[in-house]
Amino acid sequence: MNGTGWKGSSMPAKFTTIDEYIGALPEDVADIIEDVRQAIRQAVPDAGERISYQMPTITLDGTSLVHFAAWKHHIGLYPLPAADDALAKEIAPYNTGKGTARFPLDKAIPYDLIARLAAQLVVQRDDGDGSFRS
Repeated sequence: MNGTGWKGSSMPAKFTTIDEYIGALPEDVADIIEDVRQAIRQAVPDAGERISYQMPTITLDGTSLVHFAAWKHHIGLYPLPAADDALAKEIAPYNTGKGTARFPLDKAIPYDLIARLAAQLVVQRDDGDGSFRS
């Protein structure tokens, strides 16, 4: 099994670009991952991209900000930002408790929530203290 959980797929062991990663996914999942990518890019317009840990990674100022990946049954987003009570409640159905969100592929993907999580990661990085700020 490769790093994204697509057992038996023709996905290569190593990716060099996010486009290559997306191109190796089944079309329906590729569309979802591209939409996740665009939601994050809209929230973080000055971001860069790379593959890190064999996952698509959005960077800011040359360092990793957020990773996302397609798994067999969900889309993973790593890490989660610190959250106030309202955001924590909204994340709760997807939070694995390990700084990871899992968005099931058989349910609507909350792209607006993903964008807000990415934006909050930027705020936390700018603050330098990891605390929530709206």
